[in-house]
Amino acid sequence: MSWKKSTFIVALSFVLVLGLTVSAAADVLTVGAVGPYTGPAARTGQEFQGAVEMAFEEIDFQIGDYEINLIWVDSESDPERAVRAYEDAVMRDGMDVGILNWHSSVAVALMDAAARNQIPHFFGFGATEVVIETFEEDPEYYSYWMGKTWPIPEKLSGAYVEAIQGAIEEGLWEPRNKRVGIYGEDTDWGRSFGAGIAGDFEEAGWEVVTHEYYEMGETDLYPLLASLRDADVSVVAGTDTSPPSFSAFVTQAREVGLESLIIADGLGWVGEWYEMTGEASNYVLDQIPEWPSEEAREWAADFEDKYGITPSTSAAGQAYDQARFFIHIAETAYDLHGELNSEVLHSVGQNLLWEGELYFDDGLIHERYMYTPETIPDPVVGEGYFIFPVLQYFDGVGQIVWPDSMKQAELEIPDYLQE
Repeated sequence: MSWKKSTFIVALSFVLVLGLTVSAAADVLTVGAVGPYTGPAARTGQEFQGAVEMAFEEIDFQIGDYEINLIWVDSESDPERAVRAYEDAVMRDGMDVGILNWHSSVAVALMDAAARNQIPHFFGFGATEVVIETFEEDPEYYSYWMGKTWPIPEKLSGAYVEAIQGAIEEGLWEPRNKRVGIYGEDTDWGRSFGAGIAGDFEEAGWEVVTHEYYEMGETDLYPLLASLRDADVSVVAGTDTSPPSFSAFVTQAREVGLESLIIADGLGWVGEWYEMTGEASNYVLDQIPEWPSEEAREWAADFEDKYGITPSTSAAGQAYDQARFFIHIAETAYDLHGELNSEVLHSVGQNLLWEGELYFDDGLIHERYMYTPETIPDPVVGEGYFIFPVLQYFDGVGQIVWPDSMKQAELEIPDYLQE
């Protein structure tokens, strides 16, 4: 073989190999799943990671001709660190699209990162109204925040007040006063929930006498609880995304003798909440969906067998549903356009998802996940869509006390609160 011929064959081989490499690279969609995989909410991150992994395993990490390269973007429950991790995922890993996230403060920070890099981001969990306010400042720029998983707190928090007012009207409780204390983690989420439920109580004729916020992850809450106790409130209402903090609040409330009905929104967001609180959680109110079907309960059992942790409906269940909703969106985009990239997913999100034409009816938790031009970036809320019943806990089991259509038991009041 001549030198020229062998050189040509080598060059041709190189071109073919390079071409195959480029082709293969073009047929990969890199999906970044954001979650608190380390830090004070790492237990929630475990649920996110397992749920998302199970969703993509079901499609063998393949959509059409595209292999799904799933990467984990660790928010560490910190907005600045989350942005750094997100930017790194774009620049180093070539992230094409983002999904999920847990904290409201992180969601607000990532909205700019997604817009700046033109990365469509689907179904961040951050509920705060700050997300909506930021979105409405420049809907075109922030259009890359493709939709929230969780609606603003005021769309859900009123359910607690309705449940309590219903018990009073039915003669189940005659509170010693109509004074409320608000508490929670000092974050966008904590303050948004606090402001929303404070307004709900005030509208119903209650007096909100104090707001007490603490650093996320704080576990010495005795001084704060003593302040709530001394304020002589019949109800305390708040939220926390750190399981160690929340369990400390509930257990220490009993230790300091807080004689108030406790609303602990999100206590059940991790599967082992009862192991962390024990009988101190009896009578506590929470707003969380149950596993609504045999299929959902079987999935939860499979999750526990696979990962060795008990999944919650709010974290693992909804993360699984939203990951599958994203897969449905990506499959639709591929069928329509024959390709998958940031631009195509952004377009399908705006033109089909936002218009209410593309929705998801195959979830474990809610009947239908849907967005409309009137709700975006929030989901549609209400029976048949996104709805959280109010539960009251006894010995680690939640009984639905609101709404009436789903009620399993009447709201019970502990003896120390009965006049």
